[in-house]
Amino acid sequence: MRDPVTAITGITYDRESIEQWLFTNKSTTCPVSKQPLARDSDLTPNHTLRRLIQAWCTQNASLGIVRIPTPKPPLNKIQVLKLLRDLNNPKSLVQLELLASENERNKRCLLEAGVPRAILIFIVNCYRKGQIQKGLQEALSILQLLKIPKEEWTLLVKDNDQTLDSLTWILGNEKMENSIAVKSHAVVLLKRIINKGDTCHVRERLKPEFFETMVKIMRHGVTQQGTSAALHVLLSASSSTRNRMMMMEAGVVHELVEIELGAPEKRITELTLAILFHLCCCANGRAKFLSHEGSIAVVTERILKVSAAVDDRAVFILAMVAKFSGTNAVLQEMLKVGSMAKLCMVLQADRAKYLKDKAMEILKEHTGVWSDSPCFHHTSFYNYVQY
Repeated sequence: MRDPVTAITGITYDRESIEQWLFTNKSTTCPVSKQPLARDSDLTPNHTLRRLIQAWCTQNASLGIVRIPTPKPPLNKIQVLKLLRDLNNPKSLVQLELLASENERNKRCLLEAGVPRAILIFIVNCYRKGQIQKGLQEALSILQLLKIPKEEWTLLVKDNDQTLDSLTWILGNEKMENSIAVKSHAVVLLKRIINKGDTCHVRERLKPEFFETMVKIMRHGVTQQGTSAALHVLLSASSSTRNRMMMMEAGVVHELVEIELGAPEKRITELTLAILFHLCCCANGRAKFLSHEGSIAVVTERILKVSAAVDDRAVFILAMVAKFSGTNAVLQEMLKVGSMAKLCMVLQADRAKYLKDKAMEILKEHTGVWSDSPCFHHTSFYNYVQY
């Protein structure tokens, strides 16, 4: 123990451990006695035990034992409010970020003092002034570190109606220090807002320039976490017909195919194909998809190589393309890149019945075109379609 504290049940714990139990794990019982232990219970410093621990450390210093430092007094609301009054001073934001990263107790105190609202106002003011102020990176980091409840996110975004515009402006700004770090923080924050805020309210406020900015983020790259967050944002947005139209105009389809051609990790592929599935549900989306020379090939290649989720999305994308946009040229392209062969392999693989049925549906529907191909033995092909 480094900072022993006694709970109301009379059991002594290390402060960091019991606070993690209460706040991170969201437990409501004493780990030892199993008695109810509210998260707002007082934890009383056990000075006697701490002095004994320090004395033991001193006695064993020759064995390499380092004496534990005297614990800092708990952060209080007055200290936080003092820092918030001087928020335009970058040092205040640095101090708040350090406090937020130290422990769960500090995060809770920062939330109770209204730090999220103050930080969001600071970010919106930067946007209104058109100035990238020092401390912006720390401000975005603080909002990531704090575990803001869903209800509070909803209120924050509704009360600050320029939140999305502000984050879009940050993502599109090329003239700032630590550009990659700042943009990564901003896009992860966007993901959190969409996931935890009023999703419908947020989705209906997105503008064309938002999607144009997201395309730039995917094209020029941020951190891996930032790319994943950007795809999460687009996936959530793609459930709206209104947003799908703007995404297609912004060039999202082309960029998603380009990402896949780079052979990304499993989770990125799952996200890109999920978005492509939504966009290929409409004619314009399929047209954009087919306008990229590598689209059918890369989707076909992913089947049976990544995950069951990817197989699902890939087969359904091919199904929509073949059924609604299946010109002779498109069907010949599918044959050329091995789509037919992969669909036959799906029939043999350990996959769900509905997916095999969908693969069979594609094969049967285009038998007239594909059965004449010298690429496959006719008998084998007819065995598949009659399976």
